[in-house]
Formats: sequence, C-alpha cells, structure tokens
Amino acid sequence: MRRPPLSGLLALAATVPGVVVALAGVHLPAPAAALVFGGAIIGAAFVLAWAAEAAQVDVSAGLAVAVLALIAVLPEYSVDFVFTWRGGEAAAQYGADCHPPGGDGTPSCSLALANMTGANRILVGIGWVAVVLIAWRRSKRRGISLGRADAVPLAFLTIASLYCLILPFKRTLTLWDTAVLVAVFVAYSWRVSRAPAGEPELVGPSAWVGGLAKVPRRTTVVALFVVSAAVILLAAEPFAAGLVDTGQQLGISQFLLVQWVAPLASEAPELLVAGLYAYRLHTTEALGALVSSKVNQWTLLVGTLPVVFAVSSGGTSGLPIEPAQRGELLLTAAQSLLAIALLLELTLSLRAALTLLGLFLVQFVLGAVLPARWHDDELVALSAVYLALAAVAVVRKRACLVPMLRDGLRTPYRQLGENLHCTTTGGGRLRLRTRLRELVGAEQVAGPHLP
Repeated sequence: MRRPPLSGLLALAATVPGVVVALAGVHLPAPAAALVFGGAIIGAAFVLAWAAEAAQVDVSAGLAVAVLALIAVLPEYSVDFVFTWRGGEAAAQYGADCHPPGGDGTPSCSLALANMTGANRILVGIGWVAVVLIAWRRSKRRGISLGRADAVPLAFLTIASLYCLILPFKRTLTLWDTAVLVAVFVAYSWRVSRAPAGEPELVGPSAWVGGLAKVPRRTTVVALFVVSAAVILLAAEPFAAGLVDTGQQLGISQFLLVQWVAPLASEAPELLVAGLYAYRLHTTEALGALVSSKVNQWTLLVGTLPVVFAVSSGGTSGLPIEPAQRGELLLTAAQSLLAIALLLELTLSLRAALTLLGLFLVQFVLGAVLPARWHDDELVALSAVYLALAAVAVVRKRACLVPMLRDGLRTPYRQLGENLHCTTTGGGRLRLRTRLRELVGAEQVAGPHLP
C-alpha cells in the first residue's frame, strides 16, 4: 500500500476546519461551534486510534491494547477536563456549590461528573452490546468469547468498580481517591506490559503506517500522536462551550447535552473502531479493547478529576459531588458491576448483551415518563436492579470468580495463552483440566464436556 488510504486522509481533513477557526479566532454561533469542533475531535481521535494500532508492531500485544484503549479515550479526557476546570474556577469564585447566587442552569461541578458518568454508561450500554450484536448479525453467534489473558483488564475493572461504589456516599472526590485509582491504573499498566509481543492484524490506515520501515514508521506514529493530541486539546474547550451555549439558546438541558451528546462525540471513534473489529469478526480484540477502555475511564479519568479541580480552584478540598450526581455515580458503578458479573466466564452472550442494552434504555424511558421530582428515586431503584442482577450472576458463576481474579492479577502471561476457560460447571472441572494439561502436555483439553 504505497499511498495513505482515503479514510486516513478524510479523518485528517475533518480536523482542518476546527483548527483554522480556533487559530484564526473566528467566533461561530454555538451550534456551529459544537459541530465544527466536535468534528475536529472525532477526526483526530480516529487518527490517534490508527496510530496506536500501528504501534502494536513495536510493543507487546497486551501493552498495545492498553495504549490503544488509553489513546482512544483521550477525547473524553480532554472534554471532561474542560468541564472540571470550569467547575474549579466556579468554586473559587462562588464557593463550594460552584454556582453563582440566583444563577440558572446546572452547576459547573455537576457537568464534570455528568460527562464522566455518561461516557462510562455509553461505553458498556452501547459499545459492549454493539460488538455482540454485530457479531451475531455477521455470523449468527449467540455470544462472543474473550481470551484468557483478557481476565487481566477484567480483574482490575472489578477492583476499580468496587472502589467506585463508595463514591456516591461521599461529598467530594478528593486527592485520596486520586491516589487509589491512579495506583490501580499504574498496577494495571505494569501488568499488561508483561504480555508477550504478538503479530498484529492491521488494516486501513494503521496497516499503511505499520508497513513502513522501522524509522519512518516510528516517526510517523509519534507525529500522528502529537498532531492529533494538539488538535484535541485545541478543540476541547470550544466544543464544550458550544454544547453548553447551545443548550441555553435552544432551551435544552445543559446536563443532558453534557452527559449524553458530548460523550457520544468523544466516544464515537472508539465505538466505531470496535464496531469495525467486530464486523471483521475480530470480536475478541473488539470487546477486549472496550474492556480496557472501561478500566482507563474508571481509574485514570475519575482519578485525575480531583487534580484538575484542585489546580483550577486553588485548593485541595475536592470536587464536590452534588446530591443529584450521587445517584448518577451509583447507577454507573452498578452497571459496571453487572457487566463484570456477566463476563465472569470470559464470554458475553446475546441474552446478556440485550439485558445490558435494555437496562441502559430503561433510564431514558423512565426519565421521559416519570416527573422530574422522582429522578433521584428512579436512579436508586434502577441501581438496585443492576446490583441485584449482578449478585444473581455472581452466585451462578461463583466458580469462575476466583480463577478470573487469579488469572488477572498474578498468573504468568505464558500460562494465560493456554486455551483454558472457567465454566459454571464448577471449580473441580477447571482444576481437572489444569491437571490433565500438566500430565499429558496436550495442546488443548476439551472444554466443559469432560467425562
């Protein structure tokens, strides 16, 4: 492939209007600004994802997936940091409620958490489900399986989700939360860096970059990283401002725009890349990358918000958690725990995916039908449903919980390459398959249908 693919050129072209408008200092109407700068973020995010895929040629497979997941959510980081920074400035000016006396609209501090919770729920409720549905449509598979090595991100996601379950009961996100969640992310990054190198399957722009000679390839990857990150940083603030101003002009809730429209724009490249993987029936890579992205968002993203808030507010009191946001945080953590429970066997069935999709859509139906004064009760009730279903799933798959955590946290990667999966038939058969492998040295021992 001698020429860059058309899709790569189109993604770069999508960034040009936003860059030109920003550097020229042109003031656009709010809806147009949101559209232009949102397009720049989407284009830059595609370029980042392709560069991260091409980087798999030079780094280990596990680290490449983690880096790809981190790069893919960079637009989400940039947009959320803008709202958090504005919340810190508002807190410094107006006090802990982040809101001018008698002011209208949603407090700036609430917008930061709204963006984060919306992005997390979209990733699971839309992204994970889409991979399963696309695979079912393409191959009639009634579910998809992960590799045993994918227990690594799932185990760290479990730790992060259990910790985040306490956040709804706090008044602020503090630097202590930063220390815990960033430590989980660092431990996860170190763990996946131990994965052996693999031969990546690259297509499109990433294949063109990956096919270059060593020095040009690495130079191109670094250049694409730098250029795309610069575009995202340049467009993030005007995009966020355009969304908020659009809500004010059109009478649309700022909260809804920030929680759902902004994450859809920033998550779109990640969801589309996963969808393309699933369309090519690389379902393990597709779902594995989305699980890694969820780890990044639940650890590094949430953990760095108090740092951004502390710098912008000039204090260390912590990012306030408004009463309305506690239900949002609880629902996000509950959804995460149900998703983990459904994945304990390292498989996500079509029925489980439809359950996640249905529960994700229920919140919008209830929000449209029930009075606004019941919103908090609605979030708590829906969270209880998620947690109850998660408890049922864990009880049913309890034989897989300890093996998943053991594989994810300490089993050497050379053993994770073995074709061995836990099943709900019980831990005894898992141990039997392991012992048979040790005795006969077989390359593959039969799955759940052992005598």
